[in-house]
Amino acid sequence: MSMQLRVVHTTTFEYDGKAVASYNQARLTPVTTPEQIVVHTRLEVSPKPWTFTYTDYFGTVVTAFEVVDPHDTMTVTATSTVQTNRPAPRPAGLTWEQVAARDVSDRWTEFLTLPDLVAPPADFAQRAKQVAADHELPGDAARDLCAMVHDEVEYAPGATDVRGSAATAWQQRGGVCQDLAHLVVGGLRTVGIPARYVSGYLHPDPDPVIGATVTGSSHAWVEWWDAGWHPFDPCHDTEPDDRYVSLAHGRDYTDVRPISGIYSGAATSRMTVAVDVTRLA
Repeated sequence: MSMQLRVVHTTTFEYDGKAVASYNQARLTPVTTPEQIVVHTRLEVSPKPWTFTYTDYFGTVVTAFEVVDPHDTMTVTATSTVQTNRPAPRPAGLTWEQVAARDVSDRWTEFLTLPDLVAPPADFAQRAKQVAADHELPGDAARDLCAMVHDEVEYAPGATDVRGSAATAWQQRGGVCQDLAHLVVGGLRTVGIPARYVSGYLHPDPDPVIGATVTGSSHAWVEWWDAGWHPFDPCHDTEPDDRYVSLAHGRDYTDVRPISGIYSGAATSRMTVAVDVTRLA
């Protein structure tokens, strides 16, 4: 069953005084893939900026923009309509020998590294290795690792922030979807399975009502290589379905940050984010 979703993602910055310049990058534009077709997308910034759009190394559409007029607030609104049609989950396919082969490890070398955000603590790395040893196929081990993280790490909004690492989330056994994704990515890479971090949106209702707008949020999940990228959401312990809209993928959160940048003039700023999701068809 396919689904058409409209996502409106609004980010507001309020400055303590006047910001005299703001330079930013926005990764808020979905891309068309075999699982989703982008019907319409628009990015609006107020005050009116200078903009430049390009595609980054990982295939994400990036809008760079700068606002040079003095301003005490800035609003970035991304509106996208996406037709999703995710296929039924595929069974595990590749063997451990095939995953370890040079044509896989060389091709996806960026997704086998362990930067600080995803590097697992020693006890978690040992657990991941034990999970791998218990399964004949990497895909089955990956699924079991996701279940372990889902069962042992409590979803706890506010327990961490965007700079938090997988190690911290594991030590306190709590975090948000970003932390669970980082933990799984680090665990999979530790046992030699290429894995990447995915950002996007999830309609929160299991059976969305056509025409009803609901409050959503940004979401994160993982994909591992198994003769193709296999998605999984460790936060909900499920395969992504048509309620999921992907924005970007990368090595970890730093590659897919929705908005990043710098400003000058004002001493401090406050950021608020609102995401509205509507099923259109």
